[in-house]
Order: sequence, then C-alpha cells, then structure tokens
Amino acid sequence: MSRNFYALAATFGLLSLISLGMTFVPSSFQPELPANGSLWKTLALLLVVGALGSALIGVMSHLFEQVDRRSEERRIAERNRRRKR
Repeated sequence: MSRNFYALAATFGLLSLISLGMTFVPSSFQPELPANGSLWKTLALLLVVGALGSALIGVMSHLFEQVDRRSEERRIAERNRRRKR
C-alpha cells in the first residue's frame, strides 16, 4: 500500500520539476501553453506539496503496517509460550 504513495510522490515530484523548468522557457517556445511564469511556479509549488503529502502518507502507512505485523507476531509468540507451559 505504501509503495503506491511513494510512486505517487515520485510522479508529483517529477511533474513539479518539469513545471519549474517551464518557468525558464521563453514564451515563444510555448505558443499553446500558458506563458505566465507565476502560473508555472504556483503549479510547481502545489505539486511539491502534493508530493510531500503523499510521501508522508506512505511513510505513516508503512509504519502502521509494521506495527500491526509486529503486534501480530508478538501475540502469536505469547500464545505459543502459554501452550508450552
């Protein structure tokens, strides 16, 4: 599950780098695209925030999955220890 969020964060990060690069391209090279540099900067900022948010969700979901797995292992080990007595 967390791998999906990591992939989403990487995609957002790549798109933010592309949109940041578009601020440095002159408007003559982009006739059909918006030529306003502040629009590209705003889009890059929003994509970076999205990338950071999805990376945070990925890390937190990975941590919660690890906690669930370890608590399940601990519960099974405790049950096996009780049966041996």
